[in-house]
Amino acid sequence: MDVAFLLNKYFNGAKDVSIDVFDAQTLNNVYQDVVGALTAHLEIEVSVLQALSYCLYEMMDNVHIHSGKPLGTAMTYYDSECRSVRVLIADDGIGIKASLAENIKYKDITEPDALRICLEDKITDGKGMGFGLYTTSKLVDCIGKKFVLHSGSHKLIIQSGQTSVVENGYWQGTLIYMEINTAIEIDPNQVVDNRSDIADEYNETFVETGELEQLW
Repeated sequence: MDVAFLLNKYFNGAKDVSIDVFDAQTLNNVYQDVVGALTAHLEIEVSVLQALSYCLYEMMDNVHIHSGKPLGTAMTYYDSECRSVRVLIADDGIGIKASLAENIKYKDITEPDALRICLEDKITDGKGMGFGLYTTSKLVDCIGKKFVLHSGSHKLIIQSGQTSVVENGYWQGTLIYMEINTAIEIDPNQVVDNRSDIADEYNETFVETGELEQLW
């Protein structure tokens, strides 16, 4: 994977970008390290971290479940001046179109349509629930500054409330990039349609008991 290209394209000018390679065995440890590092930035709204932590795990787990390749790359950066977090999860697997086509319902889907519908609820290749990218898209709708989903020769871009799919370069596998505002308080459980209490899940895993008491 061309990490230098990714740094230049999505983190241009950023210093100390966190770069982690993970597989099925190291996914959980890498995930906890990444979220733990973001948690250390006390100026990030806790509710944003609660929602982001859920979406981040889902995006990383998608590599393991859907890509057909063992390794994924996670890149994260907190911009204190802009009060935003940039997150990139990438793999060099089979890509979204081929993955969805494993479900007979989507066997003839085009690449642009695959990028569009994979952000909808319960769209899956049959190996998962089709909930991870849906929740990520809801987080982007809520506090996103930019979202990019690149797979094959097409790229879906959400910015300024507008969604477009363009033919733009080629990415072998799936690349997800998002930049979100960390200064706005949100209801994290709305990101998952209140199907799970992700606020409590985050607090139990990443917040010390004493710190948790101070939150209230």
